[in-house]
Amino acid sequence: MKKFLSIIMIIAVLSMTIFIGQVNAQSVPLNSVTLDTNKSTVHPGETITLTINFGTDLGAYTFDIAYDNNLLEYVSAEGGTPSDNGTRVRVTFYDSTGGTAPRTNMSVTFKAKEGIITSNPTDLSVTAEGLANADASQQYDDIGIPITKNIVVEPIYQDYNIELTYAGDVIVNQEKEMILKISSSLGKNYEHARIIAEATTPSGGQVTLKGTDEQQLEHDIIQSGWGDASGYEIGGQNVEKVLSLRGNFTKAGAYTIKIILIDRDSSDAEIVSKTFSITALDEQTGNGNTDIGNGTEGTIEENENLPMEEETQNEQQENLPEILPKTGRNIFIPIIVAIIAIVSTIAVLKKKNIK
Repeated sequence: MKKFLSIIMIIAVLSMTIFIGQVNAQSVPLNSVTLDTNKSTVHPGETITLTINFGTDLGAYTFDIAYDNNLLEYVSAEGGTPSDNGTRVRVTFYDSTGGTAPRTNMSVTFKAKEGIITSNPTDLSVTAEGLANADASQQYDDIGIPITKNIVVEPIYQDYNIELTYAGDVIVNQEKEMILKISSSLGKNYEHARIIAEATTPSGGQVTLKGTDEQQLEHDIIQSGWGDASGYEIGGQNVEKVLSLRGNFTKAGAYTIKIILIDRDSSDAEIVSKTFSITALDEQTGNGNTDIGNGTEGTIEENENLPMEEETQNEQQENLPEILPKTGRNIFIPIIVAIIAIVSTIAVLKKKNIK
């Protein structure tokens, strides 16, 4: 009986020892891992660095960082031995000193690819395994559910430009054909942009700026803006929006028209605007020139009169008489008569000598 109880006690002690060892060896969650980047937006050709902070000292780890290879390419890593397969970078670290040189973070650097012409939100996704503290006495749970960091890869956009052009003078109560153009060599993308306008007029004057859209609906952009109230999509490479408009000004004087491109998705925030100054003339003062207007009007006046020098010459020609009057005496007649007389005398004397 005593022998049997001794065996039971030995088994119990061994079981307890094994259980305690298993408890001590059991991994625990590492909930303090965070991700940081040195910028939130990266442009083509620029680099961006992701830093993984452990929140504690680690003597061993393997981190996997997944990325979109349509937008980014791997450059380098710091804090372990890296390997890149084109869509994922794996960084492995083991403190060979036995716990005297643990790490608290590691980093990976990527570069944005060239040729990107739109904004592209994307994630850097991190998972991990083989996590242990400095002396490897404590194991940590693998990070199987990815930790992500959001970034944006986008080009360096060019500002939108607004032009309002027309030919000739603006005459009161006469419709003036105008062209409105909004363009950019590389414009930022907006899902719901809209064109509106504001005007200032002379006292008692009014102005309209009307156009017809693809659905044959007429819009006065000063009164109600252009097109559907929800706006339209704009952006990309060599973007250009051209509207054929008809302006009408009811009173002579100076007008200003401010053209504004707004973003409906950002509480009608202004994307770009430009103000144009236009002078409307009374019908009798219009000169009919064909200068192109671009916010300022031509003031070239056509002079129907001939130049002064040419007029003077014409007047002199008109005053010349057709038959010139005789004035004074002609001195050549007496001389000719004298010569004839001398010749005749010489001829008579020669005749007498011959006889």
